[in-house]
Parts: sequence; structure tokens; C-alpha cells
Amino acid sequence: MDPHTTAIVLIEYQNDFTTPGGVFHDAVKDVMQKTNMLANTATTISQARKLGVKIIHLPIQFADGYPELTLRAYGILKGVADGNAFRAGRWGAEITDALTREAADIVVEGKRGLDGFASTGLDLVLRNNGIKNLVVAGFLTNCCVEGTVRSGYEKGYDVVTLTDCTATFSDEQQHAAEQFTLPMFSQTLQHTAFLQALKAQ
Repeated sequence: MDPHTTAIVLIEYQNDFTTPGGVFHDAVKDVMQKTNMLANTATTISQARKLGVKIIHLPIQFADGYPELTLRAYGILKGVADGNAFRAGRWGAEITDALTREAADIVVEGKRGLDGFASTGLDLVLRNNGIKNLVVAGFLTNCCVEGTVRSGYEKGYDVVTLTDCTATFSDEQQHAAEQFTLPMFSQTLQHTAFLQALKAQ
């Protein structure tokens, strides 16, 4: 895998998921610990950067009062609004300090839903950087990760999901995504296998 045509997209590594006190932290912390996702992700991006991989942060955030979601009466986005999560300018929406950021990293703004492509310039950023290999990590495995992976596959990218750099609400949901859904749209790899594939170049 050529690192210079590869990007890692980090979905919603934000305090409301990653950090004690975050709105959804208690809901995801058990799976986070089992996959060791924060440490694995930190290792992955540190080594991948050195090889020339583009690092892209893809946070989600909403204005106070959630005007973007006013008609949402059900589903995960209703839960976000009900929980007062991912509010722009607040601690919960900030990208976690567990991941390093460098000047060459890109933050793609505008994510308001589940598919990382739908309301953002992600596709434009990837194509402008000559990206062919789309490597996805983050939250939630069976929601925004899956939604972004599906779209990336449809758009013609060679998609990889880093399964030990993802987490969701339960072991059952994590297992189902890893074993049944994500392999339909991506290669599912542990972070070590991905890094080995980069170094093989």
C-alpha cells in the first residue's frame, strides 16, 4: 500500500466519546478498552505520518439548540441532541488530546450526520491529495464508521477499516460490524497489519 496515496480518516475522536465526562464516554468505554483503540490509533498515526500518509480528522458538531436536527424524532442523532453532545465551541466537541495533531494534518469540517462524505468536503480533499486508499477509524463502528466506509466504497476508493481503532456501544454491535457488515465494503485490518502493509512499499 503506497503511503503517498493513502489517508487515514479519524471519525469523531472527540471528548464526548473518548474522555471521562464526555456525554457518550460511559456508553463506549468498555469496547474502547477491549479494542485499545486510543493507543492503537495514536501509534498508527504517528508511524503512518512518518511514511507520508495523510492524516484527516473528521469531527461532528452542532450549533446550540441543534437547529440542524430540528426534525429528527428518532435515531442516533436524536440521542446526540437529547444528550446535548458535540456542541460547537464546547469541550465535548474538541478533538481528544490522546491523539497528536501536526500542521500537515487536515481537519474536515461540516459533518452533521452519519456518512462522513454527505455534508463535508471529504471527497474533494481526498481527490485533491491524490488519495486512492481510504483508511477509516473512529466512532461508532456500526454507525459513522460504517456509513463512511460504504460511501468510500461506492466512490471507488480502496477502503480499509482499522477494526482495533474503532468502538461502539456493545461487544455484540462491534462483533457484528467487524464480522458481517464492514467486510462487505472494506478490508478489515488490525492496525499492525496495516502498518506492515505500508512498510512493505
